Amino acid sequence: MPPQRPSRRGAAASAPVEDYPLLVRFAYLVLPSAAGRGRRVLAAHALVQRVLAPSGSGEHPARGTCDGGGREGLPAGGAGLGRAAGLPRARQPEPGGADPEAGGADPGPGGADPGPGYAGARERLLRHALRTPRFGTRPPWLLPRIWGLRVLPHPGGCAELALDQRLAALSPQGRAACVLRGLDGLDDAGAHRVLAAAGAGDPAAALAEADGVPLREYGPELFRSPEFDACSLRVRPPDLARRRRRLRTGAAALAAAAVCGLLLGPPGSGGTAGGGASGAAVDPARLVRAAPAAWETAARRDFSVWPARGALVEDTALLRRALQAWASPGEQVTVSAAPGTASGPPSGPARLLFAGEVGRARVVLLHDGLRAVRYSEPLRETSGAPALDFARTDAADAVSAAALVVGRAGGRVRYLTAPWVREVSAGDLLAPGAPDRALVRDDSGVTAPLRGAARGRGCSAWPVLAVRDAEGGRRLLTDLGELTPARLTFGPPDAPADATGPEAGDLWARTACALPGLRAHGVREVNAWAYARQRLPEANGTATWLCTRAETWRGDGVRVSARFQAPGTRTGVPAAVVAEAEDSPACGARTPRVLAGVMWRSRAGQWYALAAGGGPFRSVALSGGVRGEGPGPVLAVRAPEGVRAEPNGVLADGTRVGALR
Repeated sequence: MPPQRPSRRGAAASAPVEDYPLLVRFAYLVLPSAAGRGRRVLAAHALVQRVLAPSGSGEHPARGTCDGGGREGLPAGGAGLGRAAGLPRARQPEPGGADPEAGGADPGPGGADPGPGYAGARERLLRHALRTPRFGTRPPWLLPRIWGLRVLPHPGGCAELALDQRLAALSPQGRAACVLRGLDGLDDAGAHRVLAAAGAGDPAAALAEADGVPLREYGPELFRSPEFDACSLRVRPPDLARRRRRLRTGAAALAAAAVCGLLLGPPGSGGTAGGGASGAAVDPARLVRAAPAAWETAARRDFSVWPARGALVEDTALLRRALQAWASPGEQVTVSAAPGTASGPPSGPARLLFAGEVGRARVVLLHDGLRAVRYSEPLRETSGAPALDFARTDAADAVSAAALVVGRAGGRVRYLTAPWVREVSAGDLLAPGAPDRALVRDDSGVTAPLRGAARGRGCSAWPVLAVRDAEGGRRLLTDLGELTPARLTFGPPDAPADATGPEAGDLWARTACALPGLRAHGVREVNAWAYARQRLPEANGTATWLCTRAETWRGDGVRVSARFQAPGTRTGVPAAVVAEAEDSPACGARTPRVLAGVMWRSRAGQWYALAAGGGPFRSVALSGGVRGEGPGPVLAVRAPEGVRAEPNGVLADGTRVGALR
């Protein structure tokens, strides 16, 4: 008896499942990169599994596997050197796409023809991604979990990293248009049709924005690189010591929560009434107010000595609404919190920092010793809902407590500055030689609106707030989308300084456009360090090796990246990331060293494996596909195209160290 052929309906239902690797790659490229590569991988799988959820077709998404990548996986010890060679075979073009034989369509990244249901699954995937553009930054409990391990895609070379940075600078719609062109080979008409079907607001504008990523420079083969294959992954352990500390901290927090629950009682039991700690937390009369001149004689300058300022500090009704929203937000209040910041009610009377009208809203800024809280409500009830924003501020000092974001509207930001700030001005990191522009403040210390950094429209400027205190130092603060601005510093990690002077200005001019990847990450300070300069072979000029380290308020989640700046790169183009790590001590005060490598091609077309170390390196070596050794801190070895090499080095005391990862 001949085998039964599957029905057309069953084949159509299973086709998207067979395209799982291709859909995951598409999702990984479209999702924002702000959450980091590990969480972005998990978010891509979660999004595709959501799209391929069974709906009575008899098929199950478990059939979708990641074994159709069409390539060998890269070695687990890869250090971000080079690009993979070999291209998967071509597939048939979709309606609206170009003929592969004519050079317009690129081969499918999975190495196999997509099933008949791929286009429909891609449309649903894109609709979900555009509807929730911050899918990749969702809390980890909403994503697939891999306990005890971290998964990361295989690193690529400079070209892949440059493409990823260009995609990160686009809006979600622009990024989707670019991926439709580069990955699926659609022409403008086909991409416009898919974007419109997926619910994009303005497909034409998305295509125009995607024109900033020319496929001549970033060819289709880059979209098929292992760098963007979220199915072929490296496995790494997390920081084991930090995990043990978290377990101990979590157990202590659960015990404290249980004790508090017993003391305060269940909701509605009268715990907020009367004169207890929780009752004081919602009583405007119990708000703590520092004396106007307390900061002048204080041993420590931080948010605890900010006086209460603003025209509405005596508006009891407004203050009560703010405190009640904090204690019990309800469904009408929009709540946001920086990573690692608790959004629960205060344990006692809070400190009042500001109450007044800012733009079209009434704003109240509060502080409870560990957190800064901003409550805002529209001047007219019909123009929006109240909002509550939280940010950690523990261990703040005079610089990190120099300003808070008091208002954000129309792409512009207004700050409330500390009473010890004497001058404020607006600068542009991409114009290091231009003078700062004076910024007016009102009597309460609120600045005039300062243009925020552009999001999804390229990187033509990066505004910063420059503040000067009584000591006369110029400190740079930048808005990364949270209540507390981040401080920018420059120099060796064991002795960073404020980012002033020509050298710091030039370095940050070539680093600023990488800052969007740190948005909404709870960043307290970002340091940039030019740790090595290397004369390139064949008289190709001098390259600069950089290391950036973003410290967070919560302590963990630190992001470290090593970058390679080729000579002749124009201002505004960030140095290519060649290695990155999270929660690594490298490039920090505890471990002020870093080692990284990259594959680089000379103007004559010859490939070289380059490596550079920052710190007391006695020698630097390469192993793997390319071998070589020389005195530190830099090394260049001729190499064939497509190979991979692992940099390592020996310190002055004989200790052997590996590359950043």
